[in-house]
Amino acid sequence: MTRDSELAALDQLLLERSVRRGDFVLASGRRSSFYVDARLTTMSAQGLVLIGRVGLQAIRTKGWTPDAVGGLTMGADPVAYAIAAASVQSPPQVQAFSVRKEAKAHGTGRHIEGNFAAGNRVVVVEDVLTTGGSAQQAVTRVRAEGGQVLGVLTVVDREEGGLKALEEQGIEVVSLTTSTMLGLR
Repeated sequence: MTRDSELAALDQLLLERSVRRGDFVLASGRRSSFYVDARLTTMSAQGLVLIGRVGLQAIRTKGWTPDAVGGLTMGADPVAYAIAAASVQSPPQVQAFSVRKEAKAHGTGRHIEGNFAAGNRVVVVEDVLTTGGSAQQAVTRVRAEGGQVLGVLTVVDREEGGLKALEEQGIEVVSLTTSTMLGLR
């Protein structure tokens, strides 16, 4: 499959599995006539393969050379794992991590779990970008733990201000698809 055909297949899978029309209240508190439950795609076998390959290619096309990818659990988790798995077949390998909303009160008490260490170059990943709040929370935590954020990769940009909000903070964003590309606008 070519990159264009993989992107088209990803869009089709998102439309079939993840897009719902109706009246929804988003995590941001905003109302919307559509909802994208990307987990139904990002956690599917086909979605994992497509997102891994297309996401890794998008990162490399951007010129980013991360040691690891990850973001705020749970939406970012399958995206990070898919990209890490795809990198095994297309070195150099990229590791994966998860950012907790709150540190556990037991065990290591860490905010970031998995393959992350201070000094790592990382790409923060997201399943759906709306206001940019979740991505910003992950960026803030990674930076607080000594990571260097190269940028943010999102599977779907709802085109509701998240990209602009992150870019205004000097954070580059790459989107695999958008609500316009999915025909939702």
